[in-house]
Amino acid sequence: MRERSCFAGVVTRTVPSADDREAPVSPPRLALRRSLARLSVRPRSILILSVIPVIAVGVGIWAWLHDWNLGVDSAVYRAGALQLLRGDNLYDANTLPTEPGWALLPFTYPPTAALLFAPLALVPVQVAWGFLTVVSLGALALSVRIAIGTLPRPDADGPRWWASPARSTIVFFVVFLGLEPVWRTLFLGQINLILMAMVLLDILVIGARGSRWGGVLVGVAAAIKLTPIVFVGHLLVTGRWKDALRALGTFAGLQALMFVVNPHDSWKYWTKTLPDTGRIGPVHWAGNQSLNALMNRATDLAPWASNAAMGIGVLLAIPALWLLIRFHRRGQPLAAVLVTAFWILLISPISWSHHWVWVAPLVVLLVSRLPKTTPATAWKRWLGTFLVAFVFVSCVLLILPNGRNVELHWQVWENVLGDAYILMPLALAAALILRWWLLRRARKRAEAAP
Repeated sequence: MRERSCFAGVVTRTVPSADDREAPVSPPRLALRRSLARLSVRPRSILILSVIPVIAVGVGIWAWLHDWNLGVDSAVYRAGALQLLRGDNLYDANTLPTEPGWALLPFTYPPTAALLFAPLALVPVQVAWGFLTVVSLGALALSVRIAIGTLPRPDADGPRWWASPARSTIVFFVVFLGLEPVWRTLFLGQINLILMAMVLLDILVIGARGSRWGGVLVGVAAAIKLTPIVFVGHLLVTGRWKDALRALGTFAGLQALMFVVNPHDSWKYWTKTLPDTGRIGPVHWAGNQSLNALMNRATDLAPWASNAAMGIGVLLAIPALWLLIRFHRRGQPLAAVLVTAFWILLISPISWSHHWVWVAPLVVLLVSRLPKTTPATAWKRWLGTFLVAFVFVSCVLLILPNGRNVELHWQVWENVLGDAYILMPLALAAALILRWWLLRRARKRAEAAP
């Protein structure tokens, strides 16, 4: 029995063969330029991948001409860029004067983000949403292709659709538009898909080839939104300390630049705005899918809830680190990256549901394991993959009553459903660790047998 990838959340009692040992497997290298070259001679594939972005730009222009309220978060990004370009302050008020009346929200990102959002200031609000959506759709397709490229090549007798990376990318790209984190990111004009693509491209492609640019995109992503800074630790744990230093250097260099360009906002962000999590939104709202939210909802905003959530997050770092190292040693870099991504989603004070776009490469990984199973265990993997995808397609967070503190009065079953995003990686990791323990015990019994 051959088991190269173990991120399937399936428990089996089959006695493993020698192929199940933890021998490292060299991950395949993604030839991104070759993939783009092959795509360039496939007009049908180009048409499928481009039709949705073209529609997005068209909708943005139509919305501008008809004054639609489209792209709340992209409107805030654009307003932040305008503030910076005009020399006005970003954090002195809860809203920005350059925001439209239907998008009055605080700018919560670092000043560096306002600088990098500057291109959005060149076009109207709705058109900015259209262009940002195009980039996000491209980032989704790129993330899927990178995820597929890190997986072992399919067997010759495997499914035809899985044997073609281009066909698989298109299928996943279209299907993933139904994931709540993905379509909500697109609808709001968020940048989650772009940040995910930057991290995957850096760690799994650029840095994996030993490029001198390894770590730079991680540093830029962290400068836009602080949470990707956790991947600096990922690089250190996986032995890529040069990439980690480049990531830190890029991040620090961009912050230093902003202290020169806009010292007032830079100082205020790091000393006052960043610690103020209430500026982002209510931590107990159903849309916040983090341990912090879970604890605050369950304890009716107890004063110790956030500290307890942080403590749980620190404890979860132990199995997360063990899983990360184990996957890395087994030559499964995508699984290792996903462990880091889901851990930071759990421990962040605020993890809105649209931040969970990392479920897309997770589903790619789970689906890749479906053909590699026996009839006796196939139903377990299909069930596990279906449940993971269903959680993020079901829109359960939109169905439950939410807002105006109603989450504090949820019933037990409502808390379970309302914390579905949080519980998913915990259940998956628990099933995975249990499976490995059963395999190890079965192997020892087999070795001890006469």
